[in-house]
Amino acid sequence: MAGADRVSGRPEVLFPLFADIGVVPGIGPKTALLLANIDITRPRDVLFTLPTGVIDRRIRQSVRGAVFPSVITVEVKIGLHQPGKTKTAPYRIFVQDALTEFQLVFFHPRAEWLRQQFPAGQRRIISGRVELFDGIAQMTHPDYVLRPDGIEDLPEYEPVYPLTAGVTQKVMGKAVAEALQRAPTLREWIDPSVRATRGWPDWKAALVKAHGPKSDAEISPLTVERSRLAYDELFAHQLTLAIARDRFRRVKGFVTKGDGELSAKVLASLPYRPTAAQTQAIAEITADMAAPLRMSRLLQGDVGSGKTLVAFMAMLVAVEAGGQAAMMAPTEILARQHYESLRPLAELAGVKLMILTGRDKGLERGSKLVAFADGTCQIAVGTHALFQRDVEFAALRLAVVDEQHRFGVHQRMELTAKGEAVDVLVMTATPIPRSLTLAQYGDMDLSILYEKPPGRKPVQTALISNGRLDEVVDHLRKALAEGRQAYWVCPLVEESETVELTAAVARFEALKLALGAENVGLVHGQLPPSEKDAAMAAFQLGHVKLLVATTVIEVGVDVPNASIMVIEGAEHFGLAQLHQLRGRVGRGEAASTCLMIYDAPLGDAAMARLSVMRETEDGFRIAEEDLRLRGAGDLLGVQQSGLPKFRIADVELQADLMKAAQDDARFLLHQDPELKDERGQAARVLLYLMDKDRDVLKLQVG
Repeated sequence: MAGADRVSGRPEVLFPLFADIGVVPGIGPKTALLLANIDITRPRDVLFTLPTGVIDRRIRQSVRGAVFPSVITVEVKIGLHQPGKTKTAPYRIFVQDALTEFQLVFFHPRAEWLRQQFPAGQRRIISGRVELFDGIAQMTHPDYVLRPDGIEDLPEYEPVYPLTAGVTQKVMGKAVAEALQRAPTLREWIDPSVRATRGWPDWKAALVKAHGPKSDAEISPLTVERSRLAYDELFAHQLTLAIARDRFRRVKGFVTKGDGELSAKVLASLPYRPTAAQTQAIAEITADMAAPLRMSRLLQGDVGSGKTLVAFMAMLVAVEAGGQAAMMAPTEILARQHYESLRPLAELAGVKLMILTGRDKGLERGSKLVAFADGTCQIAVGTHALFQRDVEFAALRLAVVDEQHRFGVHQRMELTAKGEAVDVLVMTATPIPRSLTLAQYGDMDLSILYEKPPGRKPVQTALISNGRLDEVVDHLRKALAEGRQAYWVCPLVEESETVELTAAVARFEALKLALGAENVGLVHGQLPPSEKDAAMAAFQLGHVKLLVATTVIEVGVDVPNASIMVIEGAEHFGLAQLHQLRGRVGRGEAASTCLMIYDAPLGDAAMARLSVMRETEDGFRIAEEDLRLRGAGDLLGVQQSGLPKFRIADVELQADLMKAAQDDARFLLHQDPELKDERGQAARVLLYLMDKDRDVLKLQVG
């Protein structure tokens, strides 16, 4: 292990923490394999696995008066042994504390061993969980049995750790004691003024206190010790993002400045004025592009907030400056939709716009590649096909990446390799709480579109139990007869795509019978791309009135005539996902509705989530509520997004720490770009401590 440490450059002071977990007394190969199930393979991992609870084992006079069930420690006199009538029956021992008699109960007993451990007439200190059965207090299998002179072997407060099958609290306790012994005293990486203001202890003192709670209050993430340790984790993460940002910007960018002629033509042709938020975002992006540093900016906007126009204005700046721009979308449907919506604007500006997807083959693909390479094509729209090896651009100045909330920082870096010092604009229509935005996109600057452009109509949202499906179908029948269009999204079945598909096909067949086969289409994730596009095109052109779908239609589909969204099994969807689905309607002239069908009866948590949908259309408020109700790990898209897994930090509760960590990380790197000064050297040790070896190496080669 020491050899591996030296290869990675890890400082020697950390070697004891990065040894194999097998060095800990009492942890053999079998236990080591079990601990690996909960990501514990080194003493360092044990240090960062904090207690989730605490047991008060202080000795008391009696079990009488206790609130059951609870863990109780008492001194007792051993009384009568009552073996079970069969080998498998429980074995009971009657004991007397200072005030009352109760029973010790043992299952699968070894009678001889019990007689030796609990000799009648002797005294013992016992500690364990006491419950009432038929009015009699019973302690089943005590956790501790000690002679009266052995009380010092019993901890007054015992931390409770997250476990995996086959690993006991005692094993974890010993591992923690060993890891704390191995923890060195480290130089401070937190800014002294920040530490003083927050009253934080040093790193090692914080660890010792966090592993020795004396009450439930000391388990809270908000204690000074845990806050400090959470900040260390967040600061290391933000430092890695700041290093990535710094390296990205070190490749000197082009000064991309347009004359405004093309932008002015497009803005003058619009039937509405851009919102104040759009105007500000355009100004921020054009200022970034005009600077000699490379742009790395996130454009975050709710459904229908007008991100595409902002991105197009940025692309026109690249063209005005004599360069090219490329926009990448995650799916062919979305890429084609961007192409269709931008084509009239491009024609108006006199700009050559082309689309490239995986479907382009042979001569057609070849001619497009030539147009990219010789500069004839000024703006390219497409899927990941744009970034294949044989695609070359004459002068790519700007890469726009749409809906890539599943991409981490390293993938974003790769997308810019198609040009020299390319500016990057990432767009997402998934409202993400601020703390998660900082965790995921902390390397980027942020522009947010809070407003919706004029003309976007509110969507009426109703909750309907599945017992009223017939009424929903009747409502649809009337709406389709009036020439309106609708979506019907089928339930989300997380366990199986096959089950989900079966449910969608069954609903499709039922609705064809009820509403006429010619009126109903079906689209789902397992359709070949050509069939999926054909189904979407039939709906967009109005040939199909009702589109039955799985969540494949969640992002980006734009059919202004669609004014009804039916979501079946709504309680199975996350709030952010429901919000995205609802955003598919309300885009045209007709009053729009979203009918959320649920399986009755609804639990309190599900009712709370669906009620939020009924109360507001503010995607950012919905995202914050989703985070509060479900936690970061379950938010739509977050699991695949490159969002880091924190062992200690809670991004929901500690959003303020995330922002402070970002500010401090950027400040430190600005003051000490190579992390060579005293605090910078300490921060390097923190990066190694947090397994960020690759990011320290970036400093050395950058």
